[in-house]
Amino acid sequence: MADRLLTVVEAGEMLGTGERFVRRLITERRIRYVKLGRPVRIPESAVAEYVEARTVEPVSRIRARYGKAA
Repeated sequence: MADRLLTVVEAGEMLGTGERFVRRLITERRIRYVKLGRPVRIPESAVAEYVEARTVEPVSRIRARYGKAA
């Protein structure tokens, strides 16, 4: 098993959020997790997948030089 299991606090630090947000993701089953009795752990790959799935690529728009014609 090469994937490191993170605590809820560590996963929150990786995402740049608090523990409460990560717990909500777990409750809503929006992120994979491992239940070890009562403690919950999140695989590092699950955090990476969550970020990848929610990454929005920028859109390049061509701006009209003089605006729209009337």
